Amino acid sequence: MTPAQQLAAAMGSRRIEMVVIGGSAGGVDALVGLVPALPAGFGPAVTCILHVPPDRDSRLAELFAMRAALPVREAQDKEPIQPGTVYFAGSGYHLSIEQDRSFSLSCEPPVQFARPAIDILMESAADVYGPALAGILLTGANYDGAEGMCRIRECGGLTIVQDPEEAQARSMPEEAIRRCAPHMVLPLAGIRTVLPLLETP
Repeated sequence: MTPAQQLAAAMGSRRIEMVVIGGSAGGVDALVGLVPALPAGFGPAVTCILHVPPDRDSRLAELFAMRAALPVREAQDKEPIQPGTVYFAGSGYHLSIEQDRSFSLSCEPPVQFARPAIDILMESAADVYGPALAGILLTGANYDGAEGMCRIRECGGLTIVQDPEEAQARSMPEEAIRRCAPHMVLPLAGIRTVLPLLETP
């Protein structure tokens, strides 16, 4: 099956309202191929989280704003989440989603040696959005994100993992595949194909 056919089979009756994309080593390069694929008018919100060094400000939102057809900004504490917007986690704080669909920043200890941690964002998003959430896990050198993808699957959301065979660092996608049997395992080109289709009911 083509990636689009695989997505159609996996989507069922879901209507996606939030897409969470996580990655670590090699994640910036991966996102460079994905974020520009989102068309103007794309409905769901998109939240991207990469492992950012805590000792310097993240410039990811600034970098990707120049490449995206959608509004791009860094997620702020207590900020209501807007549809059709791409958010990036900043440095030094965990990012999570509250039940009122706003962002929350916290200084809790690192998870899998990371703050922000992919697991914290994905788990909180799964609890809020349930089947209306799509989680995408990209290249990375540790196991952050595997627990989050499992929670997304448990809550009825859609799970997509980058094919470890082409990942710059394969530990992260391999652990997610081992632990939670994601709905789709695709190369970046396949993820780029299905990403704009995620708002299709």
